Amino acid sequence: MKKRSLWLVAAALIAAVGIGFAFMIDKVSISASSIALAEQGWRANFSSPLHSDAIEKGHIYLTDAEEEPVDVEMTLRENGKTLEIPEISTGQYILHVKKSAIKGKFLKSLANNQVEFSVQEEITALSNEEELKAYFNQLLELQKNNERYGAFGEGSGMAAEESAASDSSGSGESGNHSSTNNQVEGVDEADLVKTDGSYIYSISDSRVLITDARNPDDLTQGAELLLEPEMYPQELFLSEDILVVMGSQYGTAPMEGKVSAEAAPHISMTSVSLYDISDPASPQFLRKVGTEGSLNGARLTEGILYYVTNNYPDIWMMEDEDDVELRPMIFDSKNGKNFSALPYDRISILPGTMEGSYSIVSAIDLSDAEENEVSTEGFLGGSEQLYMTKENLYLTASAYVPMDEEETDDNMSMDIWIPQLANTEIFKFALDKTNITFLASSEVKGSLLNQFSMDEYNGFFRIVTTEGVAWDEASPSKNHLFILDGGMEQVGSVEDLAKGERIYSARFMGDKAYMVTFKETDPLFVIDVAAPSSPKVLGELKIPGFSNYLHPLGEDHLVGFGSDTKVESSKEGEARVVMGGMKISLFDVSDFNNPVEKDTEVIGGQGTSSALQYDHKALFTHQERNLFGFPISLYSETNGDYIEFEGEGAMIYTITTEGIEQTANLVKESSAQYEDWNSTVQRLVYIEDTLFTIANSEIKSYDLNSFEIRDTIEY
Repeated sequence: MKKRSLWLVAAALIAAVGIGFAFMIDKVSISASSIALAEQGWRANFSSPLHSDAIEKGHIYLTDAEEEPVDVEMTLRENGKTLEIPEISTGQYILHVKKSAIKGKFLKSLANNQVEFSVQEEITALSNEEELKAYFNQLLELQKNNERYGAFGEGSGMAAEESAASDSSGSGESGNHSSTNNQVEGVDEADLVKTDGSYIYSISDSRVLITDARNPDDLTQGAELLLEPEMYPQELFLSEDILVVMGSQYGTAPMEGKVSAEAAPHISMTSVSLYDISDPASPQFLRKVGTEGSLNGARLTEGILYYVTNNYPDIWMMEDEDDVELRPMIFDSKNGKNFSALPYDRISILPGTMEGSYSIVSAIDLSDAEENEVSTEGFLGGSEQLYMTKENLYLTASAYVPMDEEETDDNMSMDIWIPQLANTEIFKFALDKTNITFLASSEVKGSLLNQFSMDEYNGFFRIVTTEGVAWDEASPSKNHLFILDGGMEQVGSVEDLAKGERIYSARFMGDKAYMVTFKETDPLFVIDVAAPSSPKVLGELKIPGFSNYLHPLGEDHLVGFGSDTKVESSKEGEARVVMGGMKISLFDVSDFNNPVEKDTEVIGGQGTSSALQYDHKALFTHQERNLFGFPISLYSETNGDYIEFEGEGAMIYTITTEGIEQTANLVKESSAQYEDWNSTVQRLVYIEDTLFTIANSEIKSYDLNSFEIRDTIEY
């Protein structure tokens, strides 16, 4: 009996060791796109590094679909975790990976030892359901075998809040009234508020208000659009006599052949409602179109509305059900009440991506908003930032940069996506009226701040990125500028700027680029990009604080809007950066080699903030009068580390090349502890000689000369 007990104990110990050893095994996964373009090559990322001589020793090799060896150039990046094939002809291929290719192979195993992919001359639409399911099945295996693939997938970096400006920034005014402060001249951006010079159109909670502003001494309600239940308006456009209301909506999606409400799927979609406002006091509903997913961005140029949505199908349902609809739903009230799935021949796989999300690009000509067809194209591959000119659309997505366990902090969960640990994929599309055609793609090091990190000029695409994490002292962050040609091939760069800092704003202005980084001080870089193949830094200015948004003032000056900062010693003796009030800076860049901060204005104390610091569309400008305005919430610093709310409203400044001068203080003092969302000013617009401040529950009119209040209408 004693011997039997010893055997049982020994068996238990062996089992425990075996289980423990199994848990010690690290499963190495491979992330790679199933589609590549011949002229752009193919790439695979490994979750663990490979031996530098793995290719030379034949531990990694390529075959065709018949498993015949293919002689092709393959290289490993310095980190040993990215394999690249720079050039490859069209066809079907299989990458074979032996376990001996992996460093530390004793405690590692391969989740897959083969990766299949195809190389095409251009992206093609899918043919059938089998092709779509094959894509998602491959992705499902990747997510199962790679815990660090991330809860968000490969292309879902967090959106940053800071803002910046483009060289062709819209003036923010149109004739005798304001227009949205757009990034690109002639390309309108959706906003919370629009005006046609007679009426003000604004979003208030779940409704759209039309205010008659023709008599600023007696504001009246023109109309109120009560939207459908579960419809939440987000942004507006005006195009001639058409009002576009864009928002999010959640509900059932009845489909042909599914009669019962229980059978209809529940979806979240981006809804676009079109109204005839030839009589603004009596708007007429024309049509509603919808696309499953959340709104990424929208633009309006030459009467054509473009909008991009992101949709994430529940691919895990494929494990439990055979009949799973993986295509995004679309809706058009012109075709009835039913939804339909996007046809397979309108879906393509973007090269270089392996993601479980769609970027859906839709376009409609508003010249006949009631009858014109909606063009919708679905692209497998997520998108985060959007930049658009009249001719081209650029979408970006984060490209996963493999990391080892030792490269992360012990307490950092890789289930949380860190955008600084990603490169950036850029996808370029040509726009021809409502036709959207994929042109090319590229990848650059680092991650984007926002849409204004991008610019197109004279056929070249310019982009600034931050690589790494600013607080990582062992491997400090660095910042880059890249220039790509029309085919998205890199032709020039300036790299490794401001180590240990990250980009807070950027502005392109013709053949000059301006970039603000920050950690303790605010370096403003002036970069000459006149020669795309050889950009170079001309000058640098270091000052306290930082600018979130840069706005052009003529050819030789910039206005920066951001925050003041100061460096203090902590109790432990280490220096720490303390935020102060809102800061306006006037930069003189007439001498590119020696930029100067010519004037400054600091508003309020710590806690003071403005929507302008994260949304460029919150800026009010009146070019003829040199006026700049923005919403603001004022705080002051009290004894100790406490701050006190003083009031909210708007501030107006006169800013010229000579300096900054406060023109009007429209802040209403308050005894409350915090801001009141309903009365917080969201936008400022002008019509002729009247300034209007628009809040969720009220609109106020002011004389643009004296800034005396003229009227208030409450909602």
